[in-house]
Amino acid sequence: MHFLGIEIGHGGTRAVVLDLESAVIRAEAWVPHDWIEGLPAGYREQNPAQWIDAVDRAVRQCLAALEGQKERVAAIGIAGPQRGLVLLDEANRIIRPTKLAGDISVKRQADEIARAFGGAPGLIEIAGQAPGVESAAAECLWLKQHEPYHFQRAASLLTVQDFIAYWLTGERATEAGSASGTGLLDIRTRRWSAELLDFIDPQLASLLPPVGASDQPRGLLRPALAREWGGSEMVQVGAGSASPLLAALAAGCVTNGTVAVELGSAGVIVGVGDSPVIDYRGEITPLCNATGSWLGLATTTNTAVAPEVLRRHYGWSAEQFEAMVASVSPGADGLLLLPYFTGESIPRLPDGTSVLHGITPGNFTPAHMARAAAEGVALGLGYAMSRLRDLGFEPPEIRLLGPGVVSPVTRQLLADVFGAPVLPVSSRQGAAVGAAMQAAVAFFHQSGESLGFEEIASYLVAGDSESRCDPDPQAHEMYQELMSRQQYLVDTLHPAGFL
Repeated sequence: MHFLGIEIGHGGTRAVVLDLESAVIRAEAWVPHDWIEGLPAGYREQNPAQWIDAVDRAVRQCLAALEGQKERVAAIGIAGPQRGLVLLDEANRIIRPTKLAGDISVKRQADEIARAFGGAPGLIEIAGQAPGVESAAAECLWLKQHEPYHFQRAASLLTVQDFIAYWLTGERATEAGSASGTGLLDIRTRRWSAELLDFIDPQLASLLPPVGASDQPRGLLRPALAREWGGSEMVQVGAGSASPLLAALAAGCVTNGTVAVELGSAGVIVGVGDSPVIDYRGEITPLCNATGSWLGLATTTNTAVAPEVLRRHYGWSAEQFEAMVASVSPGADGLLLLPYFTGESIPRLPDGTSVLHGITPGNFTPAHMARAAAEGVALGLGYAMSRLRDLGFEPPEIRLLGPGVVSPVTRQLLADVFGAPVLPVSSRQGAAVGAAMQAAVAFFHQSGESLGFEEIASYLVAGDSESRCDPDPQAHEMYQELMSRQQYLVDTLHPAGFL
């Protein structure tokens, strides 16, 4: 039996076909996306119509690769970006492009919401979380204030994954994981926050979909699509969720206290809890999980940006960059990079800039720059891990997934920074596989068979023991000092307006 997982990302749409019996990927496809150009500074938007085309093309490629086994596809799961709101009018037409992560045009509205409720503590009190500049809450207020015509036309507001699920099934709905990423959900009760909705607009509640369970299917694939794709009309579509949540599932992190790190276009660290993971400092984002539990999440947006800037500047390949990093001893002989080439989420630096500190004649070399870039990124993830530890997480090991974990230099660096063993997992497709796994659980529940998230994770997800890295105690102690130095510079330079 096969399960198809779809991930709509910033750069493109990925589709994979998971063979559940043999626990292998039978087919995979990738279709790129384009950003809308010529927008004002601080805007990052894409046209939702291209996601429909990308999903259609990716699914067709996967089904063609199955060579006559299309009928074995039993269900489809969808993962989407944590941020992204699609507006539809009464005729189900897309009203405007979708703002995605990195768009800071709604910062003033995020600040307005915070002031109205007494800042982060007040917001956490009513909803368990404090929606910021990346939230749909701030975006809805921005739409009402800046594009009132579009806001008044809206008949439905959907996350990216819920929009694609609606196109696949004709059913409007969401689940708690996706809904909690909007900043409009009370994560404790898993219901839309009436206080937040009323503050933004009294009509907002009528535009949002009902919140369903993560382990229940959304509905059946539309017959017209089934005929076009040449598959069964009984294919189910799962609830779907945000990509970081489904990536954690793909890493096998489903039980209380487990932690996963994904290294892709961004760095994502998540810790799974059996109760809401509330951070009153507002640095760890508390969310409902795609498996019915809760999690704390942090995203470092410069994980791929900082190394790419160095590679582009020096004309290095990925292998050459890695060799440069490995050629310099830990600590880069005192050279420290604050790698905030674009706005950062943790620490919260929406207008951040990068800083190179500790330059000497001996360490001002390309190799030291490479080491400082890699360490700066790892220290950012290490700070996020330290905040999870403050909230009670003490994982015996940290699971790694994503394209960034193939580098042994990176794995050892992360182990040394975290002070805990790191273990790459078998899944390299991340959230797309997690979407397929979630859809499989919903399919079997609907069929009356018992298959839980923990069971499917233990069956499908295996750690790569040969690539496991244990921390070096001396290196970890040194990186703890570097992390304190990095945070001191942030705390000093940012309030003064220099970062």
